[in-house]
Amino acid sequence: MARIIGAVATSHTPTIGFAFDRQKQNDPVWAPIFEAFEPVQRWIAEQQPDVLFFIYNDHVTSFFFDHYSAFALGIGERYEVADEGGGARDLPPVMGHSALARHVGQSLVADEFDMSFFQDKPLDHGCFSPLSMLCPLTPNWPVPIVPLQVGVLQFPVPSARRCYKLGQALCRAIESYPEDIKVAVVATGGLSHQVHGERAGFNNPAWDAQFLELIEKDPERLADMTQAELATLGGMEGSEVIMWLVMRGALPAGIRKIHQSYYLPSMTGIATAIYENPLALEPQPGAVARHREHMAQELKGAEALQGTYPFNLERSVKAYRLNRFLHCLIDPTARQKFLADEEAAYELAGLEMHERALVRERNWRGLIHFGVIFFLLEKLGAVLGVSNLHIYAAMRGESLEEFQKTRNAPGALYSVAGKDAERLNWNQ
Repeated sequence: MARIIGAVATSHTPTIGFAFDRQKQNDPVWAPIFEAFEPVQRWIAEQQPDVLFFIYNDHVTSFFFDHYSAFALGIGERYEVADEGGGARDLPPVMGHSALARHVGQSLVADEFDMSFFQDKPLDHGCFSPLSMLCPLTPNWPVPIVPLQVGVLQFPVPSARRCYKLGQALCRAIESYPEDIKVAVVATGGLSHQVHGERAGFNNPAWDAQFLELIEKDPERLADMTQAELATLGGMEGSEVIMWLVMRGALPAGIRKIHQSYYLPSMTGIATAIYENPLALEPQPGAVARHREHMAQELKGAEALQGTYPFNLERSVKAYRLNRFLHCLIDPTARQKFLADEEAAYELAGLEMHERALVRERNWRGLIHFGVIFFLLEKLGAVLGVSNLHIYAAMRGESLEEFQKTRNAPGALYSVAGKDAERLNWNQ
């Protein structure tokens, strides 16, 4: 079973990434930043975690307000560096641990956290600014991550208490993962700062010191604080320290802090900390077994439904590239290119040969088996002039006529094709 070996907490200000990229190690102004991360680097090198569970927030880079979630879990297999306006940093993408992420996602939803899930989104300085200090590049990142993006920028945001409870649920999720791996939880954000309005530049080192004590010894007190109280003490943007409570909730009461640093060079109190669990115990097998049953409860029995394939996170990750290709057909330009030259469209999308074959052969049943969701099949059908009922019949292995006999209105053929549809080839 997986186990949490400890946790790292760190600020994620772009100051850190700036210092790293410009090799400011020997500059007296910047050197304290590097010194603060040296114990963290050593700890990760010594402990050799198999995964870093990375709690961060995006800064309106990959997540915009057209769809903004409280908790968004990355379930993908790799994450690029985001371009935040001046070009992406010269860092390689970091690999994701998709299997653990999918397990955690299912567990958190079972524990009534309404998660959203993302793939194929680059990560900004909320992740890569501290990550570039945690692990050496030789030439790639030595450890994969599972990123959890917390929506702390658009109110209402999750409460401190909700974040703490999420951490407790995260502990159950990780410890019920069946593979024997070591996980380190990384919390980012803070400390005191405000970057907007007439209060821009606000800092409170005294509160930062108190917060560092409370997160270790009395997280319940922090969990009871409101966003307004946190903002009063630590600045409006400094209230993102609620993400540290996710980390703290995943750890037991008797943790031991083995490193702490604090430096305030400019706008943000930059802190690092390492927490270990000296009394770490193996999860109780009975509790783990009950939690796994709890996770599986909602779909228990669905496996017996012949010809039924729930679109779960595993299928979503497996068929992401092909689903993305079919989803692009909602764009008129992509439709035109597809109809003009299918093979060129496949090449442009980077589809693998077996994926191309499934689309080329209009293998509707095979596409479902592979992991394509039906609602993208009907989009492909609309582009091709094929009705939904043709697709239904093909999935059942029947002719259209045979399938129509099972309907109350046999002649009702339809699709999602709109005003731009030039042909409805119902007889194909």
